[in-house]
Amino acid sequence: MNQFTGLAVYIKMNRIILFLSFLVLAACTKPVSNSATIVTPPAGSPTKTWLALGDSYTIGQSVSASERFPAQTSNWLKLNGINIQEPDYIATTGWTTNNLQDAINTANPAPHDVVSLLIGVNDQYQRHDTTGYRQRFTALLAKAIQLAHGKKENVFVLSIPDYSVTPFAAYGDTAQIRREIDWFNAINKEVTLSVPCPYLDITPSTREARYNPSLVAGDGLHPSGLEYRRWTEKLGPLMLPVLQ
Repeated sequence: MNQFTGLAVYIKMNRIILFLSFLVLAACTKPVSNSATIVTPPAGSPTKTWLALGDSYTIGQSVSASERFPAQTSNWLKLNGINIQEPDYIATTGWTTNNLQDAINTANPAPHDVVSLLIGVNDQYQRHDTTGYRQRFTALLAKAIQLAHGKKENVFVLSIPDYSVTPFAAYGDTAQIRREIDWFNAINKEVTLSVPCPYLDITPSTREARYNPSLVAGDGLHPSGLEYRRWTEKLGPLMLPVLQ
């Protein structure tokens, strides 16, 4: 083989290698997901508002303000073309239904386009009776509808998370906690669906923290930002139609 023949073979082999490398690169390149596409709100679209009512699960105890489920969901809505303000909150760690009622009366908030309601874990924790909870929750739901311009379809109720699976409850009667959470959730679900208002059952998701510590915040009790994101993935699509 003379030097010219060897050069031709060398060039041909390099072309083959280059072509095969291109095929491998093309096969490994991931297509851009349509789910990441940002939908721009139409020009002049009205700004929507959200009032978030609740306790530590709404205010996001032990996570950053941006990781709260209302904050994450409002960002999801923005990405899906909704011109929505940052949520307004009437929520504090430790609040029972009584505390929330008093706070709403004191704040006297203006009506909002959507209202979320998640309340009851402290009624359970402080051993408040379920009959009293039913009465107070029913009154809070009626107030929430009033604060949503009277539109029951614009009020979104979330079930109470189950903290029995967290490190905080490890030395307590976790079976009893679970039963009581189920009792209180049965009440808020029945009341909500009798209206009816949209109801989101996030309790099964929170129970996965038994096997997945990343779903619990650093305090060993409350949901992490990752768990709140899982709520967002369900709540966002529920809210979207009433805000469009």
